[in-house]
Amino acid sequence: MKIAVQLGPAAGSPPEVAYKWDSDTEILSAQLTQGAPTENGMSGSVGLEGADGSWLILDVAAGRINGVEIAVWPEVRKLPALSVPSTIEDAHVSIPSRRSQPNIASMETVTRLFAETDHAGKTYHFRLGKPRQCRTIRLAKDVLLDVDEKSQISGLWLLNVPPSPAPVDL
Repeated sequence: MKIAVQLGPAAGSPPEVAYKWDSDTEILSAQLTQGAPTENGMSGSVGLEGADGSWLILDVAAGRINGVEIAVWPEVRKLPALSVPSTIEDAHVSIPSRRSQPNIASMETVTRLFAETDHAGKTYHFRLGKPRQCRTIRLAKDVLLDVDEKSQISGLWLLNVPPSPAPVDL
């Protein structure tokens, strides 16, 4: 299953992000601080699971991604540097309800999930599925989405992530 998004003109400043590490499980969550949703679209969760048991969950309300929760450890590739794309578009991102099943509140799929971070652990990039051409969209101040030519999510960037309270086994 592919996760399709709809893109529209950006409205105002991008939301702020509050990161939180769970010290017992090393799960990282990112909560977007935005107002109450006023549009239509899917509400629930979108779960993406890697073949190795890693997972990434998008929390969606009325089509808007409000949060991300990630557990990919220890399968994170640590790089000396990780460059954020030079071109980032500002756009409004929404996940529409599925026409065939509009009342479904959660979706899960197993996909290739590949994670990498910079040496300092402040920038994370998660790639979904096979590598493909994409454009990068600002979802929030420090959260970016990679979207392919079919308007499907192909990656996620977390920027300015605070250090984990427990050492992550990279």
